[in-house]
Amino acid sequence: MSEKKLTSASKPHSGEKQKWSTYKIVSVVALVIIAILFAFPLYWIVTGSFKSMQEINSTAPVWFPSEWVLTNFDKLLSKRSAPLFELFGIVGPTVPGAIRWLVNTVFMAVAAMILTCITAAMAGYALAKKKFIGRTVLFSLIVCAMALPKQVILIPLIKEISAMGLYDNIWAVILPTVGWPFGVFLMKQFSEGIPNELLDAAKIDGASEYRTFQSVVIPMIKPGIGALAIFTFISSWNDYFMQLIMLTSSKNLTISLGIATMQAENSTDYGLIMAGAALASVPIIVIFLIFQKYFTKGITMGAVKG
Repeated sequence: MSEKKLTSASKPHSGEKQKWSTYKIVSVVALVIIAILFAFPLYWIVTGSFKSMQEINSTAPVWFPSEWVLTNFDKLLSKRSAPLFELFGIVGPTVPGAIRWLVNTVFMAVAAMILTCITAAMAGYALAKKKFIGRTVLFSLIVCAMALPKQVILIPLIKEISAMGLYDNIWAVILPTVGWPFGVFLMKQFSEGIPNELLDAAKIDGASEYRTFQSVVIPMIKPGIGALAIFTFISSWNDYFMQLIMLTSSKNLTISLGIATMQAENSTDYGLIMAGAALASVPIIVIFLIFQKYFTKGITMGAVKG
């Protein structure tokens, strides 16, 4: 009798199986709906860039282009022209203005991403593991700076950039991003999880500070660096306000500013806007796919630590 009870108790009930099965089905359906809602704007931009003007301006929404046309991309790539790059007095070949703007934007976002990750990783490690006078006050100032809007420091920032001779230069948008307080804060939180025993063992083995940082610290905080890389890239790419203030000449514009200036010359051309948005979305998608593993791992680790 007892064996029968034990056997029946050890087997999961059919109601419990049904419960978990229903829960999983509802979860999958909810995730699919959310994914569709988030992906729909991208789908609308991509398909809209290949629609004719008649379908774009149609009263009834056209969900799928009846004929794939390249008119919008032809307009985007036919207006204006500029050298592909200008570096150390070397002028590149002449390309459509949209290509130059895209190159400017990619360079700006990648440079800001690399420099921010380097400086934030070093600063975060120093604040987390090094003891020096004023460390707490310095970290408190960094946290306060996170709540400071860019509009408050705009005038002194413009004066500083102008004094450095960088106004209307792509570096005028890159350099203010390098000292991003959120990056320092994020890297400090990850650096606090590094065991002190590993750092002491590296010192005992005779490793220099640079060697310790390279071989011990960076591998430990790599998920955080990956998450910060995506955050910085997207933030720099979408920082239309700073780009609008710091950049004026046509050859130094970013893709969003360039499309805005082209749009101002004509009536509202949604096909042109969608073609530019589709072209601008490609680098962001590529960067996210590259760093996706580190991004999700970094967010997960941050949630567990919090």
